[in-house]
Amino acid sequence: MPTYVGSCYCNEITYKITLSSPDEARTSICHCRNCRKWFGSAYGITTKIPLSSLQITSGTTTKHESDNGSGTNLFREFCGTCGSGILEYGEHAKGEWRYVTYGTLDEKGQEELKPKGEFFCKSRREWVQPVPGAFQKREIKE
Repeated sequence: MPTYVGSCYCNEITYKITLSSPDEARTSICHCRNCRKWFGSAYGITTKIPLSSLQITSGTTTKHESDNGSGTNLFREFCGTCGSGILEYGEHAKGEWRYVTYGTLDEKGQEELKPKGEFFCKSRREWVQPVPGAFQKREIKE
């Protein structure tokens, strides 16, 4: 069973992900406005994992909840000390899934859990190239 670890910038929050297979995870890039704002970048990148595979091994995340603009609550968890985003998930995913902010994964996770797809490509900045071999969706549901 593959195991991946990660942390926030200051290492106050650490976590471990244990999967039955790397295929159980899906890394994807999102070009929506909410992700651009949360990540402070041209896109967001997260790895979707089963909630049951995640263990916070040190620290306690600070939680933020807000409407994502479409009437659905979006939850984000981050380090209250350094501000690094750790997790995000929507109301619909809350009981089963977590989306780990990709940059918090250690090198093994970033190497092995490469992006499989991109969402909200209609909002992709023109200077950002599509990820070769990854599916491309103009919106979240197509």
